[in-house]
Amino acid sequence: MSVNVPQPVAPMIPRTLFNADHEAFRATARRFFEQEMAPHYERFAEQQHIDRNLWNKAGELGLLCPTMPEEYGGSGVDRLYSVILMEEQARVGDSASGFALHSDIVANYINNFGNEAQKQAWLPKMATGEVVGAIAMTEPGTGSDLQAIRTTAVEDGDDYIVNGSKIFITNGYLCDMAVVAVKTGTSEKGAQNVSLMIIEANRPGFSKGKPLKKVGMHGQDTAELFFDNVRVPKSNLLGMEGMGFIMLMKELAWERMMIGVICIAGAEGALATTVEYVKQRKAFGKPVSSFQNTRFKLAEMRSEIQIGRVFVDRCLEQVIKGELSVEAACAAKYWISDLVSKVVDECVQLHGGYGYMMEYPIARAYIDTRPNRIYGGTNEIMKELISRSI
Repeated sequence: MSVNVPQPVAPMIPRTLFNADHEAFRATARRFFEQEMAPHYERFAEQQHIDRNLWNKAGELGLLCPTMPEEYGGSGVDRLYSVILMEEQARVGDSASGFALHSDIVANYINNFGNEAQKQAWLPKMATGEVVGAIAMTEPGTGSDLQAIRTTAVEDGDDYIVNGSKIFITNGYLCDMAVVAVKTGTSEKGAQNVSLMIIEANRPGFSKGKPLKKVGMHGQDTAELFFDNVRVPKSNLLGMEGMGFIMLMKELAWERMMIGVICIAGAEGALATTVEYVKQRKAFGKPVSSFQNTRFKLAEMRSEIQIGRVFVDRCLEQVIKGELSVEAACAAKYWISDLVSKVVDECVQLHGGYGYMMEYPIARAYIDTRPNRIYGGTNEIMKELISRSI
């Protein structure tokens, strides 16, 4: 079964990022999201996570960890392949799958900072979908302040004993492993106390709460994780003790860029859905699209989305070159996540009463896009970071 998803409105300025190989990969990704994800939204929302076997299907198609080196199960391709996956996910309004976090955040930490044994143990299984990965940073009461974490890892011989909890963890309920931010020191400089370690979900004392009941993104697996005297071997430490904060900072620019990628594609999808709707829906005997207010609103949204698209694509050029600045990533994250909320709100208005009905994609987008302004660092934090460079 497949869902008919409207094609995005043609860009005013053509995109130049992708080649023929990229587009062939996009066709595979598009079929997967249209056939395996979009038709099952209601079931995923009811169970609060996607079906576990979809991870294996995605792995079989090469849709997991494509940028990982071939010796670790990936395809060794550039990050534009990851961008394509995120765009196709957003295009169909899929807010349930946590593939991007698994492939482009968790796997990156292991590939960039893990030793050879850790890479061999985890990355091939993540690429096939045999292992679902999560990253556990946020704690109750700490929010975006990573230096204030209270989950501790205390040395005990060849092990650490981990105690604490994490909240709002994507892929948390289904995860087989999590990269966990822990406190390993007592320095007055909080950043020097943070370490990252791999913790297997089947270790005694590691438990999961039920999927959290969120306002939106009902199908996405989001859970609390609890650590009660979890014994973790020192060989599970990523990099060196006390280097966790530095590792997190190195990856945060890309993580924030990912949010910008998803948001601009989501805005394009919302506009496409709305254009199709207003052409079919009639009011006072003529299509809603024939009214000047509708045409002007569509023109405004198309223009603003195009402006955002050009900025995101320019940032992606910098990503490929390894030159993306922290400030540009922060700007993309905050401005584009604000934009998608604005666009979706306008689109709901153009749908009228039906825009508030959950069977319409635009209503789901209305509640699903709101968290983009919170996770990855709140938009207020983004502005603070940008201001420091002025």
